[in-house]
Amino acid sequence: MAIKAIFFDVGETLVDETRQWSSWADWLGVSRLAFSAALEKTIAEGRHHRRVFDIFKPGFDLHQAEAARQAQGNRYFIEPRDFYPDATAALRRLKAAGYVVGIAGNQPEETEAALGLSGIAADHIASSARWGIEKPSPDFFAKIVDVSGFTANEVAYVGDRLDNDVLPAKKAGLLSVFIVRGPWGHIHARYPEASQADLTIHALDELPAALRRIV
Repeated sequence: MAIKAIFFDVGETLVDETRQWSSWADWLGVSRLAFSAALEKTIAEGRHHRRVFDIFKPGFDLHQAEAARQAQGNRYFIEPRDFYPDATAALRRLKAAGYVVGIAGNQPEETEAALGLSGIAADHIASSARWGIEKPSPDFFAKIVDVSGFTANEVAYVGDRLDNDVLPAKKAGLLSVFIVRGPWGHIHARYPEASQADLTIHALDELPAALRRIV
């Protein structure tokens, strides 16, 4: 069946999170290079990425730190420069081609407002915080299907992680699209499970042609 709706993950799919991670390194008082290396090590070991903070501050309380940062004016936001160079144009072209375009990821509610203000072309913008469901829960992908208005096999989900995006989306009956970029994408591309993705791309510009090949 033809794909009619395409939903996208946020971090490292549409948004390059380098600036945000660098901001955390600065706040912790560690070098950005050291923080980046620690993050990649944490991902490669299969641990939750939030465990990277424990490397520098054992027993780190992320929620407390986020509250402290917000009190200092360091709230979560997305700047135009944070989008990958192909992101906004790719979504605009997909909408023009007649696809329903959605964005849904494991993000705070502030992400929805930030994406909305960015002017990115999307019919639906949602966050795990508002839905009360996080990936890789099958309920998250069932919610995407419900919001799309189509059946699962008419919906594609694009993400950079096998564990949170590709494999659970495929299991839920969606077309799974693995985009190989960012720390997770490049590390997960080495895993045998990467071959289970329905489609693999290295840039969003490749998506329209990849979708045409499966029709």
